Amino acid sequence: MAVTIAEQLVSVLVQAGVQRVYGLVGDSLNPVADAVRRSGGSGRGGIDWVHVHNEESAALAAAAEALLTGRLAVCAASCGPGTIHLLQGLYDAHRTGAPVLAIATHIPQAQIGSGYFQETHPEALFAECSHYCELVSSPSQMPRIQRIAQQHALGLGGVAVLVLPGDVAAMTAAHPTGSSDVVAGRGRTVPLPGQVVELARLIEEAASVTLFCGAGVRDAREEVLALAELVGAPVGHALGGKEWIQWDNPFDVGMSGLLGYGASYQACHEAELLVLLGTDFPYGDFLPQARTVQVDRDPSRLGRRTVLELGVVGDVGETLRAVLPLISRKPDRSFLHGMLRRHAKALEHVVSAYTQHVSARRPIHPEHVAAELDDLLGEDAVVTVDTGMCNVWAARYITPSARRRVIGSWKHGTMANALPHAIGAQSAFPGRQVVAMSGDGGLEMLLGELLTVVQNGLPITVVVFNNGSLGMVRLEMMVAGYPSFETDHGPVDHAAIARACGFHAVRVDHPDDVRAALREALAHDGPSLVDVVTDPDALSLPPMVTGEQVKGFALAAGRTVLQGGVGKMLDVARANLRNIPRPSQLGR
Repeated sequence: MAVTIAEQLVSVLVQAGVQRVYGLVGDSLNPVADAVRRSGGSGRGGIDWVHVHNEESAALAAAAEALLTGRLAVCAASCGPGTIHLLQGLYDAHRTGAPVLAIATHIPQAQIGSGYFQETHPEALFAECSHYCELVSSPSQMPRIQRIAQQHALGLGGVAVLVLPGDVAAMTAAHPTGSSDVVAGRGRTVPLPGQVVELARLIEEAASVTLFCGAGVRDAREEVLALAELVGAPVGHALGGKEWIQWDNPFDVGMSGLLGYGASYQACHEAELLVLLGTDFPYGDFLPQARTVQVDRDPSRLGRRTVLELGVVGDVGETLRAVLPLISRKPDRSFLHGMLRRHAKALEHVVSAYTQHVSARRPIHPEHVAAELDDLLGEDAVVTVDTGMCNVWAARYITPSARRRVIGSWKHGTMANALPHAIGAQSAFPGRQVVAMSGDGGLEMLLGELLTVVQNGLPITVVVFNNGSLGMVRLEMMVAGYPSFETDHGPVDHAAIARACGFHAVRVDHPDDVRAALREALAHDGPSLVDVVTDPDALSLPPMVTGEQVKGFALAAGRTVLQGGVGKMLDVARANLRNIPRPSQLGR
């Protein structure tokens, strides 16, 4: 029996372990959607179709699934406007390194170049947000070109795009589908011996060392902590590194950057040597621009944020395992102990207008909501976070653990990512607690995805920080010296909207009701939403800002915290101080 190109495409996806395609059916995509339908679904050895209400959400959902599983995830769209909608989510996936294959279907092959209805040029559109983007113009190219695309996504970490005209998808396959082993991901990069020796020398000679970690320490946590113990180094992190290195870390001094807190900034600037580990931290103004070495498996990242004394090409784990035997233990712990004290003090003494009795004030302070949510989350929860002020509250109040994941559009910074990310997370992990921390502005951009959640029976909990404002934009204008303009969009009852969509939903406007509403939503067996009316004036500034920086940048980050410090992190900081000798014990 003849096999179509669309059927062949689905078979190759099944061989790669793909279980679902996120998309919106129609037009040129119909042959592929029908092949998915006839595959019987994942329960029968085929693929499921996850219907979304905007293709942007399809790409963001695929990005979340790929990021959380490390496996290939797939999204699809019809020609012209459909494929254009994919762009936002694909940029997010590509910058995050999530292995996503996008099936961008196209107008009929014979019409390409004629100015046909809905004609675009996908190869040009997706060039900047993909490792690979090729047009299938003939059945003879398949299935080889599909396997090449998948390998680019998996092997390089990021997006690959298969441009497939709808008429070609319906044609009979020219070659047998066959089978092939698919590379599961990237191998490890081992540093050159000479670079390892030089790194060890610089660490040995430095009187004080700070380690600053990004997402690249994911598989190297124990090695990072071993190095910190060996040389007495405080450990700071970027937002991307928070979930991998902050929890249960006796050397933690917080986060640097626009959402920073604690003593990470000071530790980076006052150390004799700063070691950047697996981070592409973009804010050069928060780095000392001197006395720095960097370890990264991607050589293109070395030195692009700060001047370096040494750049080491290698996975963080491989590099540290090679360098640790070459380093002797530093007996002087004064730099580490001093930074740990400063970190705890910074968390205890943050000054703002919101430090007194926030749990009793109205409008509700968003810090209170985030802290209560953190206390109720499951240990293996997946928390997806909207861009904007939600980034601040998640960075400061959501406590990471060995199994808890916190993801957002950290690098691309797109609005409205939290709910689509949650759709991908819950689809991939149906038995896991998934919570979307959504800003009201972000949620309103893709409100239709509430219907996606209900339609697919996803038990996602959405917590809406409803301040009636684009809070981050409002802050940016204020810091830059502009009066806020068109940032306030008035009150919206998101709970009423969610109930109309089929959610269990409640609106909260008193702080005494926050915890009960969150607990009930998290326990609900199905989609739930808590619409919390929060204070639009709970805006924030970074922990270290110079006058020149305020003039030059719209710095958006956090200074408003609960009384006693930043969530549970203060308790951790205090615990880390218990084993530090007091100055009087050192004869000082």
